[in-house]
Amino acid sequence: MNAVSQVFALIAAAVHLVVWPLESFLYGHPRVRRLLTASTSDAPQVRLWRVNVGFYNLFLALGLVAGLVALHRGEPVVGRTLITCLSAFMIAAGTTLVVSEPRLWPGALGQALPPAVVLLAEAAS
Repeated sequence: MNAVSQVFALIAAAVHLVVWPLESFLYGHPRVRRLLTASTSDAPQVRLWRVNVGFYNLFLALGLVAGLVALHRGEPVVGRTLITCLSAFMIAAGTTLVVSEPRLWPGALGQALPPAVVLLAEAAS
């Protein structure tokens, strides 16, 4: 994996690590709800769903980190496979988000753009 791919894999992991506590633990705050959903209305019935989605983001980020660690520990096939698969998954999830709720396009872009750069940089190398 080239340097650009690795940097953007790290950025994608960071985005997902930041979103994890916002969705899992801090969603009760109106400012966080506005950031994530463009609304301040509380929806306590979605708390369990939010916690699950938040931890999903954590696991995606940790998978990218594991791929980067594998690359730097001499396991290029494992590292490349993890980073490529998880990047494709993040792009698909971001696409699904914007298709299902177009007004959340900034979040979808934040979720999908860094891993798209990963795959594009790899394809170009």
